[in-house]
Amino acid sequence: MVPAGVSLFPMRALFCRTFGPPSTLRLEDVPPPTPGPGQVLLDVQACGINFFDCLQVAGKYQIKPPFPFAPGAEVSGIVRALGEGVDEAGRLRPGTRVLAFVRYGGLVEQLVTEAWRVVPIPDSMDDTTAAAFPIVYLTSYHALKDRGQLRAGETLLVLGAAGGVGLTAVELGAVMGAHVIAAASTPEKLALCRSRGASDLIDYRTEDLRDRIKQITAGRGLDVVYDPVGDRYTEPCVRSLAPGGRLLVVGFAAGEIPRLPLNLLLLKQAAAVGVFWGEFATTHREENAANLAQLLAWYEAGKLRPHVSATFPLEQGREAIELVMNRGALGKVVVAVK
Repeated sequence: MVPAGVSLFPMRALFCRTFGPPSTLRLEDVPPPTPGPGQVLLDVQACGINFFDCLQVAGKYQIKPPFPFAPGAEVSGIVRALGEGVDEAGRLRPGTRVLAFVRYGGLVEQLVTEAWRVVPIPDSMDDTTAAAFPIVYLTSYHALKDRGQLRAGETLLVLGAAGGVGLTAVELGAVMGAHVIAAASTPEKLALCRSRGASDLIDYRTEDLRDRIKQITAGRGLDVVYDPVGDRYTEPCVRSLAPGGRLLVVGFAAGEIPRLPLNLLLLKQAAAVGVFWGEFATTHREENAANLAQLLAWYEAGKLRPHVSATFPLEQGREAIELVMNRGALGKVVVAVK
């Protein structure tokens, strides 16, 4: 017997069956999923693309799903059916518009995930925005608030500031009262950062990073560095930390994991702090839910404006991942599933 709300017809899914470039992904017709205990079945409306999706497809990410799997870790959708133990009279019921943050599986027409990963969205939030919202904003807010202890009046430098997570760190830093310095690689990217609250800009392809930081901070240095880039950009920022400064290690989009002279942290009484939001969300669910509630409140108040630079249909999901992989995106890229 098929549970109420579950389709008998095949659904489309963009599947990865072997690690490799995005070109290896294939759009397939597959049986629709059925929600188990504590799970929710969603009709996916849109799926946000993140840099780690590219790594996951290539087999270079710490989470390696079993084959076949669909990439995509954040979606917007409509609740179609509830599994056993999910309270229909509570916050989730069939027809509720939601966002969901999952580890993978988002580039599909229907998705099953745990109920705690699914959150209703405000009426003012459209499906594309909702799919671009949870992972990047939750990552940056967890980094700045919980790991970096960013305080109003402090100076925050954001590397890769026009990327998916970088732009949210610029926005949130400004909302939290910090003096935000955005570092990116083109005038177009820096202009976007300015529109999201950056007070100062550094083009690190044409300007010396350390010299500009010294100039902007009048020699005082940085309180917090938000670093999703790594490679050769990290060490100059660590050398530019003020006493008691914090380096937030978010990722390594530039490819190389930097090797830091640890005496720099000692001499500056500074800290290098790892940020792994996915683990935090799983092990600290109440704190993560409170963070998301604050972010949605700021969105409704007009303080956060997710920037989606490109949308693709599900048939072109490969192209969406390639655009992010090749660093051609400003802010977020979203795949419209429906």
